[in-house]
Amino acid sequence: MIEYIGRRLLAVVPIILIATLITFALIHVSPVDPAEAYLTAAHIYPTEEVLAQKRHEFGLDRPLVVQYVHTLGRLVQLDFGTSYLTNQPVWQEIKSRLPATAELALSSMLLSIIVSVPLGVAAAVYRNSWIDTVSRAIAYLGASIPQFWLGYLLIFFFAVKLDWLPVEGRGDWTNLVLPTITLSLVLIAMYTRLLRASMLDQMQATYVQYGRMRGLHERTIMLRHVLKMALMPLISSIGINLGRLLTGTIIVEQVFSWPGLGRYFVDAIFNRDIPVIQCYVLLAACLFIVCNLLVDLIQLWMDPRISLKGQTSSET
Repeated sequence: MIEYIGRRLLAVVPIILIATLITFALIHVSPVDPAEAYLTAAHIYPTEEVLAQKRHEFGLDRPLVVQYVHTLGRLVQLDFGTSYLTNQPVWQEIKSRLPATAELALSSMLLSIIVSVPLGVAAAVYRNSWIDTVSRAIAYLGASIPQFWLGYLLIFFFAVKLDWLPVEGRGDWTNLVLPTITLSLVLIAMYTRLLRASMLDQMQATYVQYGRMRGLHERTIMLRHVLKMALMPLISSIGINLGRLLTGTIIVEQVFSWPGLGRYFVDAIFNRDIPVIQCYVLLAACLFIVCNLLVDLIQLWMDPRISLKGQTSSET
């Protein structure tokens, strides 16, 4: 198991390097000149002399290999440069907005798991019953309603008409209710159907029939064995969606004026704030890598045979 974890950790290093290389290449392939973007954001007329001076200051006149090595050196020190728009260190601004995004992402994921896991299990155990019908209705509803429309609908009823909850901004737990529900509905629909299908597939497995022949209680078979194996694809999906949520939910943050990374990234795109865009892309890549690594470790803890499968495949 330790060897498997070590191999997974070592595999992270080249992935991060590839992410930095792709980000660096996209910035230089882009038709946007970083020097011109900086001067435009500072409301300075970009003459040729000023552009040449600013390109030399940014090191854009150096060879690409030298620029990339210099970029890696700065990234190791968490130096992502200064925002063209605010003249503040990009990493400081990212850190100030990351807690708001993490708060919304974790609350949405927690609510979706709390609702979808019991509902998905009940829909599989009581197949074709009224519980299964309700789960299908929730799945179809969550998959068909656009998030921005649901957000405005919740604001209209619970904030405008009933005046129960605040409309926008980040404050106490009441500000978190409406955006959390908006993000969770589509996840609840996805996880419920995924867990139901996985449970039904595992219920047809040979070990279930063997457990019944041994006289094990049906609840023991379902909760201790079937559910454990059925959660594997659900955990993989949670890892992917958690990485997506942690990088900022642009639409929901815009609807509820949530001060997270999504709105910050959109503003950077409109203002051609290249250091912010570069930092955001690298942060998103790292978050997805970390989330997938945590998923692999959780699955390894739940099923230690995964390390043996990985070792066997590497040997062959």
